[in-house]
Amino acid sequence: MEKVTLNVEGMSCGHCVKAVEGSVGKLDGVASVKVSLENKTVDVEYNADEVTLDAIKEIIDDQGYDVK
Repeated sequence: MEKVTLNVEGMSCGHCVKAVEGSVGKLDGVASVKVSLENKTVDVEYNADEVTLDAIKEIIDDQGYDVK
């Protein structure tokens, strides 16, 4: 399993948390997702054999947030 912390701009409320955690959590290979509004980060634990980091970043971007 790989662990990564992504810096994400534009998240400000509970809806943002649910949108990001829900969409990323549905990806095959993602074991856990934790959003921190305070730190503007998303912690993801995933199986790199099943999902790429680019796919995770893309789905966050698709929700309307800017992955740095």
